[in-house]
Amino acid sequence: MLKEKRIGVIGVGKLGEALVTGLLERGEAERGNIAGSVKHQGSMDRVRDRLRIEVTLDNPLLVRGKDIILIAVKPQNMDGVVREIAPVLTPQQLVLTVAASVTTAFVENRLEGPIPVIRAMPNTPCVLNVGMTVLCGGRNAGPDHLKMAEDIFKAVGRTVFLDESLMDAVTGLSASGPAYIYVIIESLAEAGVKLGIPRDVSTLLAAQTMLGASKMVLELKAHPALLKDMVTTPAGCTVDGLLELEEGKLRVTLIKAVVKAAERARELVGSRT
Repeated sequence: MLKEKRIGVIGVGKLGEALVTGLLERGEAERGNIAGSVKHQGSMDRVRDRLRIEVTLDNPLLVRGKDIILIAVKPQNMDGVVREIAPVLTPQQLVLTVAASVTTAFVENRLEGPIPVIRAMPNTPCVLNVGMTVLCGGRNAGPDHLKMAEDIFKAVGRTVFLDESLMDAVTGLSASGPAYIYVIIESLAEAGVKLGIPRDVSTLLAAQTMLGASKMVLELKAHPALLKDMVTTPAGCTVDGLLELEEGKLRVTLIKAVVKAAERARELVGSRT
């Protein structure tokens, strides 16, 4: 379906570039059907050299004639971008947004007509095609629109649909989550260094262990507690380590981190009306 669609990406930064690269590498879209826009003249050469797509500084020009418009700009820039392109959009086009905390209603209220809008919340591992993206549709988005959005983000990882009321929680969990995981990897690596393991090897051990454990959860579809029990033998080493984690309140601290980030997402100025 996507191969026949003309796609315009407003804001070809890291995420926009990752999406374009994923679509092209997986053969989901034709290079000649993708174009992008950037904010500064200096970014145009980067986009042309790395992606070999058409690029412009003119957002209204970019969206004309496109089937899908992906807006990949920061939340604070959404109001201006949406108002800028609203006069040239038509109900035959699909608008995708990836800005944290910006609701579909926020975008729809600035558009001129019943234009389908879909909100996506991806995370940074999308740049390596192992991202997690949550999608929700606005009031004018139908099944075909949702399928197109799903196909786009499947090119850079896994996707799931949730009610929009949960999107701030998604921001706190999967969008902010990589930062929490990096802290855990860094801490595990530091422990290895303290015990005499070279830093590069210790970081490798920590990161690959995290990757392997995640793969076990995803592919075996087993509850993490059950997988934890598989590692924890009676009177063994692991249970002592787990007791230290419980004493340090790692579990409750991670829960509180996700909740706090979700609360902050709800507070972002200018993204609710």
